[in-house]
Amino acid sequence: MSTSSLIKRLQDFIPGFVLLFALFLILTDPFFIITNARNGIFDLYQRIEPREYVDPLPVAGVGVKHLDIDDESLARLGQWPWPRTYIAELVARAANAGAYAVVFDIVFAEPDRTSPDQFLEQLAQFPQMQNVRAQIGELPNHDDILADILAQANVVTGFTLTDMKNSQEPVVKAGYSYAGDDPKIFLPKFYGAVTNLPKLEQAAAGNGSFNFIAERDNIIRRVPLVVTKDDKLYPTLAMETLRVLQGASTYIIKSSGANMTESFGEQTGINAIRVGRIEIPTTKTGRVWLHYTEDRPERRVPVWELFSDDFDPQRVAGNVLFVGPSAAGLKDLRATPLNSATAGVEVHIQLLEQILLEHFLTRPDWAQGAELFFLIVLGLILLVLLRRVSAITCAIIAGGGILFAFSASWYLYAEQLWLLDPVGPSVTVGLMFITGTLVNFLRTEAEKAQVRGAFSQYLSPALVEQLAEEPDRLQLGGETRTMTFLFCDIRGFTPISEQFKGNPQGLTQLINRFLTPMTDIILSREGTIDKYMGDCIMAFWNAPLDVPDHPMQSCTTSLEMIHDLKILNAELKEEAERENRPFLPINIGIGLNTGECVVGNMGSKQRFDYSVLGDAVNLGARLESQSKNYGATIVVGAETYASVKDDFALIELDLIAVKGKSEAVQIYALLGDEEMKNSDDFKNWSAMHADMITAYRAQNWDEAEQLLETLRAREDANHVLYDLYAERIADYRANPPGPDWDGVFVATSK
Repeated sequence: MSTSSLIKRLQDFIPGFVLLFALFLILTDPFFIITNARNGIFDLYQRIEPREYVDPLPVAGVGVKHLDIDDESLARLGQWPWPRTYIAELVARAANAGAYAVVFDIVFAEPDRTSPDQFLEQLAQFPQMQNVRAQIGELPNHDDILADILAQANVVTGFTLTDMKNSQEPVVKAGYSYAGDDPKIFLPKFYGAVTNLPKLEQAAAGNGSFNFIAERDNIIRRVPLVVTKDDKLYPTLAMETLRVLQGASTYIIKSSGANMTESFGEQTGINAIRVGRIEIPTTKTGRVWLHYTEDRPERRVPVWELFSDDFDPQRVAGNVLFVGPSAAGLKDLRATPLNSATAGVEVHIQLLEQILLEHFLTRPDWAQGAELFFLIVLGLILLVLLRRVSAITCAIIAGGGILFAFSASWYLYAEQLWLLDPVGPSVTVGLMFITGTLVNFLRTEAEKAQVRGAFSQYLSPALVEQLAEEPDRLQLGGETRTMTFLFCDIRGFTPISEQFKGNPQGLTQLINRFLTPMTDIILSREGTIDKYMGDCIMAFWNAPLDVPDHPMQSCTTSLEMIHDLKILNAELKEEAERENRPFLPINIGIGLNTGECVVGNMGSKQRFDYSVLGDAVNLGARLESQSKNYGATIVVGAETYASVKDDFALIELDLIAVKGKSEAVQIYALLGDEEMKNSDDFKNWSAMHADMITAYRAQNWDEAEQLLETLRAREDANHVLYDLYAERIADYRANPPGPDWDGVFVATSK
């Protein structure tokens, strides 16, 4: 198998392998590469456009605030933990100020060490303190005081679940019902707990779990609404607060298999959790995506301010107050998409805010299917096109697909709160394009080398490079094409060559000086040099590469050749004068013809040539031969004339049957470019010339001769042409051609 064939196979295989491997990674994500990249994009979206902060929330005027145990509160009220009497007063002050509920992101797991009964145990070793102990023993227990206050206010306590099994059981304040599959098989599982004192949990209106479940990078993006311990269901802190606010008594969990859900017989997980009037869409594991706001100072109320005599109750009235620390020594730090270190209580607050707003950031169940469908469709399109269109086209398609993926993903996030991953499809398409382009580059280089090797022996280097750039346009073997042919020959070459009888090297140099600029002009105008025959050049256009305007290119080339030949002759004249030798100018004749021919690789296995065959080729050679007979430097065939007559200055020469052909053809002389064609002088002259030709063919000899005399009187008259017509007219006067004569001149020489 050749290198080129192997690379062609790799060009399909490698991008196809990239597509399949990407599908495998997206479906399995064994190293969490896709998940991490996807989460990074979702985090970026939140940083660009976070959730708008609203205060109060548009739900009966409810607000959510952080009653903050900050450093200044510790400095004013004493070190932590504070006596439970402080906590009781905190609750009482908040309730009296009009707070809807007080929620503790704190566990009161042990009895208050400042409580009188705890202090009595320390005094037991001092008998002399018996009277003091009796007086202290009559004081109330601090935890009892707190429990009494909790029972009178709307308070939610919190606990934390652990992976270490123990016997502690948090108090459950609400019941659960579920539709569909048992939700416990989908929810996060824990085996132990750190709970509040039983009297405190019993007194509170609600009791919820603190637990977050961070992603692998420890960023909190999703939080559970319900968790399990020992086959029991427990709400998380924000959910329990929501239940208490609504006075609800039951959580309703809707899982796969429930009415109005599509699971197709599969246990696909939890769909939603309802409490009171609010139904919350969840992931299959009962979690909710958090849509964070930026940190807002107005969300926080330091605890010490609540204890101040001049505290404004309006700061907490109508609010749910989450009590939690932000003090440096107590801070429960959590990483979020917007903040690398924020107090954990803020996460509960933001969750409750978006639930009350019914503002849910979701990744729909169909999201992965849509992403895979888009990836497969775009990947297959790219796979098909990689070998069929240019790299730029593929880059536009791949870039457009990537731009669409990110634009659609952003739009759905900003407008619909949907999270769709643009990373997986974009990276896959990008890798497919890069690998496909790389293999395509290697294939192209191999084909270029093959083209150079195959054609360097019979095509010009410039054309070889063109073919190497577009090898698919080259068809080996014969094909029929409409082409334009140029034949150029030096007139009077024999006298020139006689000057170099003793210096053949000088003749070679002269020919090279002539052929080089002529060749450069032809190649610069997209022509192909077919061959050199001594002092003759044969060239053609429109093969092997397409040249749509080949007749025009050939005419422009011919005029430029005449122009450059004048420059060469001026140089040769100067050299001859300097060397004191006679100067013989180089004059050329050019024949141009357009028509169909067969072009391709012709010859034998031992020796071949890329050339052309056909009647149009032969006619082009005959036109060049006739140029000297008509005194015209450039003779043009009828088809070429028909294509360029509006752009160049041309006059008709004759209706001639060249040697070897019985059919007559009209031939023309190319005299100049469009500027000359549009000049008044040329218009008058060409009109008079046309009238002369018309009179000649109508056998109006007198009129034709009168016009000839006028044309001959011009300073730039073509005397060879007009002498030719004068001779013919004189001959026809002596030997009339007859009434059926059609004006055709039959050439007797090539």
